Amino acid sequence: MTFISILCALLIEQLKPLRVDNPIYLQVQSFAAKIEGWCNAGKFTNGRMGWWILVGALTIPTALVYWLCVNLSPIAAFVWNVVIVYLTLGFRRYSHYFTSIQIALSSGDEAAAKAYLTEWTRLDTTAMDVSEISRIAVERALIASHRNVFGVFFWFLMPVGPACAVMYRVAEFLAREWNEPEHMQNEAFGRYATKIFYWIDWIPAHLTAVAFAVVGNFEDAVYSWRNYADRWPDELVGIILSSGGGALGVRLGEPETKAVLLTADASAVDIDSLELESQPGVEASPRSLQSAVGLVWRALLLWMLLLLLLVFFRMAVM
Repeated sequence: MTFISILCALLIEQLKPLRVDNPIYLQVQSFAAKIEGWCNAGKFTNGRMGWWILVGALTIPTALVYWLCVNLSPIAAFVWNVVIVYLTLGFRRYSHYFTSIQIALSSGDEAAAKAYLTEWTRLDTTAMDVSEISRIAVERALIASHRNVFGVFFWFLMPVGPACAVMYRVAEFLAREWNEPEHMQNEAFGRYATKIFYWIDWIPAHLTAVAFAVVGNFEDAVYSWRNYADRWPDELVGIILSSGGGALGVRLGEPETKAVLLTADASAVDIDSLELESQPGVEASPRSLQSAVGLVWRALLLWMLLLLLLVFFRMAVM
């Protein structure tokens, strides 16, 4: 039932992707803002309490409904599984930005590509060239595919899968919502959300990196993973992007490579003068975007194949 649930949710999501501003996500965002307002007294422990209140308020009812559906009928449990996977998936909610950037770059419309990238990432793209636009688009696509698809899949396979999938997506959302906005940066309140999401995402991130390596250039992916992953400030992002870049044969994360080497004692160092060993691969280009799409789809097929084999194994054991 797990495999069929995921397959049906994927098909529905391809035909009718949820909008970024859909009512459910807006309600969760509003609830998170209220919890932050109630609990945020500027301390780490406040963030921990707020995180557990919000995650518990969303995952416990999901688990109770799942338990009720399981005891009611297999069809009810199947429908609930499909609904939860559909709501927790989200790559199509962002893929239109990626597709628009790809089309704009292919037609030579650099200004439109910059506008789409700015809308997607909220970055200043004024001084970016085609290579940098392509690189950032590929990086965002790989991370989005992991956090909105592969991470959800992993946690959905756990016991009480629907509740675990909701937990993962809420944890990912809080790690962003309580740290990335300007008024939340450097606040102790959001540190717990970042810390616990690291451990929640640790295994899924490594599995995604392995999947990228298997379906791409395996040797370069493993080499980049082992030698360049620590050059990203975020360890798990570094693992995914170094493996994905190696699998694609594209250099990713060059600015972060230099920035992460700075220390408190190196404030006067000229960053551009640092001699760094370059990550293997070529500079990102518009063709890299198409290659990234193929890599993500092949990784998705690999996950589905492994899930199908797991289903057959369980049936054979039973």
